[in-house]
Amino acid sequence: MLIALSGLPGTGKTTIARLLAQRLPAVHVRVDTIEQALVCAGFPGPRGPEGYLVAYGVAADNLRLGHYVIADCVNAAQVSRDAWQQVAEECRVACLPVHLVCSDADEHRRRLSDRQADIAGHILPTWEQVSSARIEPPTSGVLLIDTCACDAASAAERIIRGLG
Repeated sequence: MLIALSGLPGTGKTTIARLLAQRLPAVHVRVDTIEQALVCAGFPGPRGPEGYLVAYGVAADNLRLGHYVIADCVNAAQVSRDAWQQVAEECRVACLPVHLVCSDADEHRRRLSDRQADIAGHILPTWEQVSSARIEPPTSGVLLIDTCACDAASAAERIIRGLG
């Protein structure tokens, strides 16, 4: 199965993805890691779809091996969320799309300001960048979790229950 996490930076995607990867167990495919590797390899910015395209391929390889895969990326556009669904369909597995939000702006700002980069060379986005980012609202059929209303462990548990 593919679990496709989406949401703005600071909503808890990576924290929840890591919990899920340990609990299931599953492969954690993090677009930030892929994009930073592309930067380190000398690919010029700004980043386009390259990181996502690599992530789709890595996810498909692992899904075909029978692994659970957790996709950890912003997925700001419906086209990228649809692409994850297509990866799942091509691999003949189910896809659970999960959209994370942090409904409290003060808490969201605090999370962003308290974060430390855990990928060498990765520059984290600022509150100004995140608060002005445009994200297309997900369509129906998405598990929506407000990470201000629950902790990461509870969110992970809710996702696991959603696997059905």
